Amino acid sequence: MATDTEEIASLREQLQHHLYLYHVLDRPEISDAEYDALYQRLAELEAAHPELITQDSPTQHVGHVPLEKFEKVSHQYPMLSLDNAFSADDVQSFIARAERRVGHIEGFVCELKIDGLAISLTYEDGRFVRAATRGNGFVGELVTQNILTIPSVPRVLRNVPDTLRGVIEIRGEVYMPKSSFQQINEKLDEEGKQPYANPRNAAAGAVRQLDPSITAQRSLDVFMYHIEPVSTVGSQAAVLPLLAELGFRVNPHWERVEEAAGILSYLEKWQSARHELDYDTDGVVIKVDEKRLQEELGSVSHSPRWATAYKFPPLEAVTTLEDITVQVGRIGTLTPVAELAPVLLAGSTIRRCTLHNEDDIQRKDIRIGDRVVIHKAGDVIPEVVRVVLEERAGTAVPWSMPTACPSCGSRVIREAGEVAWRCINTACPAQQRERLQHAVSRQALNIEGFGPAMIDRLLAKGSLASLADLFSLTREMLLDLPGVKEKLADKLLRAIADCRELRLDVLITALGIRHVGSTTAGVLAAHFGSLDRFRHASREELLAIDGIGETVADAIETWLKEEASQKLLDDVLAHGVRITEAATAAGPFLGTTWVLTGTLSMPRHEVEAAIGRHGGHVSSSVSRKTTYVIAGSAPGSKLAQAEKLGVTILDEAAFARMLAEAEQQGRG
Repeated sequence: MATDTEEIASLREQLQHHLYLYHVLDRPEISDAEYDALYQRLAELEAAHPELITQDSPTQHVGHVPLEKFEKVSHQYPMLSLDNAFSADDVQSFIARAERRVGHIEGFVCELKIDGLAISLTYEDGRFVRAATRGNGFVGELVTQNILTIPSVPRVLRNVPDTLRGVIEIRGEVYMPKSSFQQINEKLDEEGKQPYANPRNAAAGAVRQLDPSITAQRSLDVFMYHIEPVSTVGSQAAVLPLLAELGFRVNPHWERVEEAAGILSYLEKWQSARHELDYDTDGVVIKVDEKRLQEELGSVSHSPRWATAYKFPPLEAVTTLEDITVQVGRIGTLTPVAELAPVLLAGSTIRRCTLHNEDDIQRKDIRIGDRVVIHKAGDVIPEVVRVVLEERAGTAVPWSMPTACPSCGSRVIREAGEVAWRCINTACPAQQRERLQHAVSRQALNIEGFGPAMIDRLLAKGSLASLADLFSLTREMLLDLPGVKEKLADKLLRAIADCRELRLDVLITALGIRHVGSTTAGVLAAHFGSLDRFRHASREELLAIDGIGETVADAIETWLKEEASQKLLDDVLAHGVRITEAATAAGPFLGTTWVLTGTLSMPRHEVEAAIGRHGGHVSSSVSRKTTYVIAGSAPGSKLAQAEKLGVTILDEAAFARMLAEAEQQGRG
C-alpha cells in the first residue's frame, strides 16, 4: 500500500498532467468531477502533512498569502523592447537593414503580438523558480505568487532536454481573454464600480495585485515565445514547438516564411482575422528565424536588430463631440477635454479624450456638435484625428478657452511663448486636488491607496487641504469616509507613517513646484543638503547650480517667496516629519555628471532618478565636466559633442551593468 508521501507525489503528477491537457492542449481526458476528486484528495493529504506542501503543487495555484509589496529583481538578460514598423515599406526596410549586415536571410517567423503584459519565468533544472515583470527592461518586479495562480504556467517542465538543464528564462505575455474581461466588467458594473478600460489594463492590474487570491479570480492566461539563453535552440521555428513540448501554451497562429512576400501575406491575413480571436492583438512580431543570425545581428541599446513589431493601423471610429470641458492641473494649466457620445473602439468604450490645448483645437477646427474621427494612438490612447466636415451642423461655432478658471472663477493667463493657459489662483480647489494627487503619486511620496476618489472624499469632508494634512489624518477620519473599512484605513496609516522620515529630494518633489520634477529635486537636495538652506535659497544661489536655468530658478524663487509655501513647510515639520539627507548626497555615482541623448527604452525620469539615487547628477548639456553620456537610438548633437570632448559614452546595456553594480553596493 502506498504511503501518504507516495500518494501525494502521484496525485501531483496526475493533476499536472491533466492541467496540461486541459489548459495547453485543450484536450481533457477526464471530467471536471473526476479532476475535482483528485484535487480534493491531494488537498486533504497536504492538510494532514503540511510539511510536504511544495510551491509547485496544484493546490497552491489559488494564492492564499497576501504580499506587503513587490520586490525588485534584475533581469539576467535584458528584456529589450522592439522597434516598430507601420507599413510594408517599413517591413522591407527592416529586412534590408538586416541583410546588409549578414547577407541573404532565408527565413523569418511571424507571430501575433499579444496585447498583454510581458513576463519572464525562471526555471532551474526544469522546476519553476520565479516570475518577474518586464519593468524597465533591466529591472522588474517579482510577481511569482501571482503567476503561480495561472493554471497554464507549468510548475515542472516536461521532457526537458540536457541543453535546457540549469537556469533558463522563458518569456511571453500574460493576457486576459476577452470573454473573461467582459464577465469581470459586467460584475463591476453590477457592483457600481469602475470597469476596466480594456483587457490589457485588466491583466496588468491582476498581475500586480498584492493579494494573489484576487489574481486567481481573474482568469488570466499566457502565451510563451522565447528562451534565454538564445543559443540553446537553433531557430525560432524550433523554439515554439519546443516550448509546447515543455508544457507551455504557445500561440498556434505563427508561421515561418521565406521572404518579404510571405510576411506581407501574413500581415494582410491577420489585419481582420485577429478580431475573431478571444484575445487582443495589436500587431505582428517579425523575427529572423535562425538564432545564429540573431546573435550576429545583435542589438542596439534598446532593441534587437533581428526583430521588429509591425503595428496594425490604428482603429478609427466616428462619434459626436457633445461638449468641450476644461480640466485644471496642479500648477493651474487648463486642458480642454472632448466629451464624446460613447463609442466602442479597439475593445474599450471611449467617452472622453484630451484635446491638448487651444491651438490644437483651432488647427483642427474642432467645434462642439461636430462629428469627429477618433483613433487610439498605439491602440491605447484615444485622440481626435479630424472633423467630418461634410456632417457639420450649421449651429457649430468655433470654441475658445474660457477667460475665467472653471474651478474657482479666477483670471486665466497665457504667457508669451507658451501654448497653455493657466489659472493664477494657487488656492484654486482644482489645483489643490491635483497637487495632493501629485504629492501621493509614485514619483513623490508613493502612498498606495490614495487615488483621486480617496482624495475627493477627504476634501469633501474637510479633512485634507494640503500635503501637511496627510500627516494629521487619524483612523477615525478615514473610517468616517464612505467605503473605507478598517483594513484599508490601517494600510493607509502605515503608508503615511513610513513617510514621516522623508528624504529632502522626495519632499521637494512632493511640493509640486512648477518646473521641478524628481530629477531637479535631486539636484536641489544635493546642493542644499537641508530643508532650512533650501527654503531660504536666493535666485542667485539657484542660478549657480549646474543644471538650474533661469526659468526653473524663477519658478522656485516665486514659490519660496509665497507666505503659503513657507507655512506649508512649517506645518509639515510641525506634524513630526523628519527630513533626512537626500539620497543624492552619497553613493557610487557621487561626483559624476551624466547626460542623456536619443531615445531610451527606460522612461527618462526613471534613468535620472536611478542616477540621482546613487549620488550622480544629470545635466542637460555636454561639457568638459560631463563624466558619462548615455546614448539611446537616434542620438542628437550631444553625442558628437561628447565624442569631441572625449567623454565616456555608454549604451543602455553598459549603463544597466553599472546600475546593477551600484545597487549591489547599496545592498552591501
